[in-house]
Amino acid sequence: TLIAVAGTATTVAAAALELNEYDRYAIHLSRISAEATHRVSEMFLRENRAERAAYGYMHPGRVDVIGAGSLVLSEIVKAVGAEQFIACESDILDGMAFSLGQ
Repeated sequence: TLIAVAGTATTVAAAALELNEYDRYAIHLSRISAEATHRVSEMFLRENRAERAAYGYMHPGRVDVIGAGSLVLSEIVKAVGAEQFIACESDILDGMAFSLGQ
């Protein structure tokens, strides 16, 4: 199992979960199979910009980069032999802020 943070992982998770809109609570700590990761990546790479932008969970700033980002995630999952990844809504900035508060 691989833990993945940041927008690409959470967007791939939203697609794999077939969400109509972005829902951080549904996404956080969701387990996305390797097969679903590869399928979603292929989907994003196949679609044009308008098709990707039409997803309710797609952040406008991610529309142009999600194909490449999802391919990188898919290849990492393959390379490490992970059966799944866990999507995490908390990222390095949360950890840094927490550390500063200590």
